[in-house]
Amino acid sequence: MEDTGSTAEAKTTAEDGNLQMSDRLLKSTKPLHRFVRMEPRSLGIVILLFGCAEILMGFQLHLAGEHGRTSLDMYAPFWQGVLFVVCGNLSIYTGLHPSKKMVTVSLSMYVVSLLGIFVSGGYRISCLSYFSYMRYRASHRTDPGWAHFRVDLLFGIEGMLFTSSLCVLVLLMVLIVVARLALKSTRTQVILHQSLPPGTHTTSN
Repeated sequence: MEDTGSTAEAKTTAEDGNLQMSDRLLKSTKPLHRFVRMEPRSLGIVILLFGCAEILMGFQLHLAGEHGRTSLDMYAPFWQGVLFVVCGNLSIYTGLHPSKKMVTVSLSMYVVSLLGIFVSGGYRISCLSYFSYMRYRASHRTDPGWAHFRVDLLFGIEGMLFTSSLCVLVLLMVLIVVARLALKSTRTQVILHQSLPPGTHTTSN
């Protein structure tokens, strides 16, 4: 009787080991875990930092009382910074708790932020062109004074914000491609296990 109990316990332990091995195999090949292997948390932290910097620069422009032709006219630093912060937080949360639903939500926010970058980027390009023209006019003056310094300062700020938007654009495109591939690969893997009931013995010829 003791031999039968020990044999059944050994079989149960072996089956549990096989199930754990199968779970590890499924987790390693599941498309969502391929998305996690691309380190969305690290990219999310970078996007989050860019978003915070965007909002802070927007506050600086607002407190400085700049009412000229800047991206503050369309409040781009604020709403774009908020989009970056949301995307960064979603990437961090999805990396910690991967699921198909969270990847879908993150992908939607990535696309919205990408469209926002195109809108703000187009307006910032026009602002940079305007500042270049103003710098050209100020350089031909005998005493440019404060106006020339102000134009240079605004040109540097808008150029920095435009460059940071381009960096986030690249990161978002990488995340969009990875998330789309993770959602596209929805094949379900099935592993069949054949286990004999206790007391069943196989005979060999």
